[in-house]
Amino acid sequence: RYTQILADNLPLYGGQAASLGLLQVPPTDLAQVEVIKGSVSALYGASALGGVINLISRQPGDAPEANILANATTRGGQDLTAYLAGPASGQIGVSLTAGAHRQTGQDLDDDGWRDMAGFDRLTLRPRLQWTGDDGASLYLTLGAITEQRTGGTAPGRTAPDGLGFVQAQDTDRRDAGLVYAMPLAGVGTFGLRASAVRQNHRHQFGAVREDDKHTSLFAEASIAGENGSTGWVMGAAFQSDRFVSQTFGALDYAYDAPGLFVQVEQRASADLTLAASGRVDFHNRFGTRFSPRVSALYRPGGWTVRASLGHGYFAPTPFVDEIDAAGLSRMEPLRSLKAETAITGSLDIGYATGPWEANLTLFGSDIDDATRIEAIAADRVQLVNVDGATRLRGTEALVRFRLAGFTVTANHVFIDSSEPDPAARRRRAIPLTPRHTAGLVAMWEEHGKGRIGIEAYYTGRQLLDENPYRTRSRPYVHLGLLGEIALGRISLFANAENLLNVRQTRYDPLLLPRRAASGQWTVDAWAPLEGFILNAGVRLRFGAQEE
Repeated sequence: RYTQILADNLPLYGGQAASLGLLQVPPTDLAQVEVIKGSVSALYGASALGGVINLISRQPGDAPEANILANATTRGGQDLTAYLAGPASGQIGVSLTAGAHRQTGQDLDDDGWRDMAGFDRLTLRPRLQWTGDDGASLYLTLGAITEQRTGGTAPGRTAPDGLGFVQAQDTDRRDAGLVYAMPLAGVGTFGLRASAVRQNHRHQFGAVREDDKHTSLFAEASIAGENGSTGWVMGAAFQSDRFVSQTFGALDYAYDAPGLFVQVEQRASADLTLAASGRVDFHNRFGTRFSPRVSALYRPGGWTVRASLGHGYFAPTPFVDEIDAAGLSRMEPLRSLKAETAITGSLDIGYATGPWEANLTLFGSDIDDATRIEAIAADRVQLVNVDGATRLRGTEALVRFRLAGFTVTANHVFIDSSEPDPAARRRRAIPLTPRHTAGLVAMWEEHGKGRIGIEAYYTGRQLLDENPYRTRSRPYVHLGLLGEIALGRISLFANAENLLNVRQTRYDPLLLPRRAASGQWTVDAWAPLEGFILNAGVRLRFGAQEE
């Protein structure tokens, strides 16, 4: 919830992505993913306290192309997606991505509760890209998603209190966005970004129905230029996030935050670049907020050293994990909440030579006034600010080897996390945050022939909260195997996930003995719930071939 999710540099999932937004996005047209770690509120506002993930779509080429994919899984899932793209004229390219997805509900341990929710989903996204002779460009996108998702007790079964508990959500989302750039003679480049998102949700939590609307508006105008070894960007932005509940109006909120920002980048030498940025937001609820960020990039020879330090803020909402799972019916109205603030810092050291690449990252963050759910009665909870700092310190190490179509990547992440524990008057680890995770991925790929790969991921022990069966999770290993063979314009693929069939319900029940104060009927998921899955399908390509 601290991470800003962008699509082609636009917040098309809202200022704070609600519920299952990211999982509803088909990756058919995905070209690459950009990640900015740490607080970047200085350039992206309050929603980027924990960083930015930018999903970059494929651009239409000079010739028409089509990519159609059909997929099915052993757990009752089916997917059909299509990507069509091509030139509409010499300066205009268009693309269309569409998808139909289905998953049947699955009760794998036969306890009466669906471990995998069932859903039906349709997606549609047309795009237009225009490039002018003078260097100006315009990008337009529209998006629509409709989904019906059902979980909770399986048909004909009951919850532990003897009653059926259907947990369902119907989603209708519409969005629109544009990115415009125009050269300014003697000055630099004028840029404009804007988007609008409307999400309608119809929830059911047992006998309680909740209908709500999320609306997000965004606009930004900027001017960027260079003066010798100095580059700069300055501009103004406006972000609006509104939530209206037709059932629990006391939890409505309306956040408006106009802001001004500036960034200066100085090439101090051929190897050293320094950057500083700052943003002032005039938030209608949490007042004037200043978010600075400084960074340095040093590249001597094959080395890359990057250091950054940033400060930002986050406007709290009721949509923490427990509320996404159980709804708003037991939530007290939001009162006297403070904005969450954080200081984040990182140091990246990388080296590349020949087929080898290595990187080591040291990172840390202190979050003040973090919010969490607190039980005030057997069936009532409230959102409160934590009294004291929530701290994370850690390292991430990565080694990659590439040679003749082979790529092997190994990584390890260590996180030392702690937060205040008011019940025991001491600090404790943050729940669901393993101290150690590691991965090893090996892949062989040759264009026009196919690919084969194997992956192994280790997840260490995690502190568990509100779990009557254990206080710490078991460590587990996730193994996967994939293969694809290309036969001209037809590719056949298969993907085996979780070969060891790790499943949380093989160790403990998922259902709680009694309903939690927040309304949850289940413990938090600390391991896979779906177990082993095999999926396979066919991909058809027409027109231009992928590179």
